[in-house]
Amino acid sequence: MTRGLLLLDVDGPLNPYAATPHRRPPGYHTFRRTPSGAWYSGRDVRRHRGLRVWLNPAHGAMLRDCAAASGLDLAWATTWLHEANTRIGPVLGLPELPVIEFPRTDLDPVRGWLPGGSWKWRAVADYADGRPLAWLDDEHDQPEFPTARRAFLQRRTDIPTALCHVDPARGLHTQHLATIQDWADNLS
Repeated sequence: MTRGLLLLDVDGPLNPYAATPHRRPPGYHTFRRTPSGAWYSGRDVRRHRGLRVWLNPAHGAMLRDCAAASGLDLAWATTWLHEANTRIGPVLGLPELPVIEFPRTDLDPVRGWLPGGSWKWRAVADYADGRPLAWLDDEHDQPEFPTARRAFLQRRTDIPTALCHVDPARGLHTQHLATIQDWADNLS
């Protein structure tokens, strides 16, 4: 049987960006990505402006263990694209993972997700190519791309698919991974 996929978004599941701004969740470390693309950690974080990123190094082992126990292959499904491998993965102790590319018709590097595009739906369906998939993301239920979501779900009608919503104020928890493990146990 073809191995399934465990797809990872960064912002929301791994970086709980919607958590109380001045109260870093326990176990998380603070990083900063500046507009120029520089990456800072430790004391340097306070000296620079940019995107605050909270990451919990324990998540890497949790994700690797879940993927191994579930027979799933990890892959990035994030707007961080290849930066997920250079910035996020090393903090979490993840190996270099495949990255799902989003077409310019959906994602502009400056403006973000484009109206009339398909958000991540089409690119994920193309990448999965009929493989079972569990997908950790905080935006599965967003209302902006209903046609693309319907097309995704229709395309995957007979293919095991678990859309695992992660609250961006709380981030990834063991309960999410237990849900994925239970789902994967029912694949065989």
